[in-house]
Amino acid sequence: MSKLVIVGTVAFDAIETPFGKTNKILGGAATFIGLAASQFNIDASIVSVVGGDFPQKYLDLLSNKNIDISGIEIVKEGKTFFWKGKYHNDMNSRDTLVTELNVLADFNPVVPKNYRNAEVVMLGNLHPLTQLSVIEQMECKPKLIVLDTMNFWMDNALEDLYKVIKKIDVIAINDEEARQLTGEYSLVVAARKIHEMGPKYVVIKKGEHGALLFNNDNVFYAPALPLEEVFDPTGAGDTFAGGFAGYIAKTGDTSFENMKKAIIYGSTLASFCVEKFGTERMESLSNKEVQKRLQQFKNLTQFEIELT
Repeated sequence: MSKLVIVGTVAFDAIETPFGKTNKILGGAATFIGLAASQFNIDASIVSVVGGDFPQKYLDLLSNKNIDISGIEIVKEGKTFFWKGKYHNDMNSRDTLVTELNVLADFNPVVPKNYRNAEVVMLGNLHPLTQLSVIEQMECKPKLIVLDTMNFWMDNALEDLYKVIKKIDVIAINDEEARQLTGEYSLVVAARKIHEMGPKYVVIKKGEHGALLFNNDNVFYAPALPLEEVFDPTGAGDTFAGGFAGYIAKTGDTSFENMKKAIIYGSTLASFCVEKFGTERMESLSNKEVQKRLQQFKNLTQFEIELT
């Protein structure tokens, strides 16, 4: 079993959707990634920062999921990163109402010593230089480095982002971001251009329309499971990434065939995440539920046909 290092935000979110609204609740990219990865019973560690206002019960929640939290810095006199957003009726678009960086503004990640030999590194959405500093702390080259980023960094730190992209193995971005990064509308052409930047694998997320995996001339498509209700899409992309990285860390296999399975696991876990607000669904998710939904995915995509 491989070690997994997860770098990203541990935060507060306040969310409003057509189904209701919340006050401050647990959120953050690293939180969702960690909860998803915990489904695989691997040795995972979160590297992040919170303020003195962050409840102990949330740290206990992560610890109780067998996630190492020694890399979460607590700035006693500081306040935790806070994001507030409102989703439109289609649930695919949202407005950011409040972003308070707080302690994240001065965050210098420190990877715990016993995780600097981790085989898998999951870089959640942060400033590219912060992500780069984590790569540079690793004592040996990880078997797989997965990067998540967003259009904000493409607009404001593109040259730094290029530096990180050169050093990673997998990039996971959405279709809009892939087009912005490459200037190409065709996702096939965009994936080829991103390959040329460095990554061996390109994962392009398409929200409710599934995800694409590219590796040279190989392409794999995983649909999203049709759901009756989506309560809150917050964290779905991070949950997908956590499922993907967690499965790779569990199996230790970075082949294209195994990546396909990792994509399915990521999509499966993301389908649970959206069923309740924030992390609520992921906190109570059982392996039995995951296996049942994996079977649904298999039934959705499997067919037999005679070719003449």
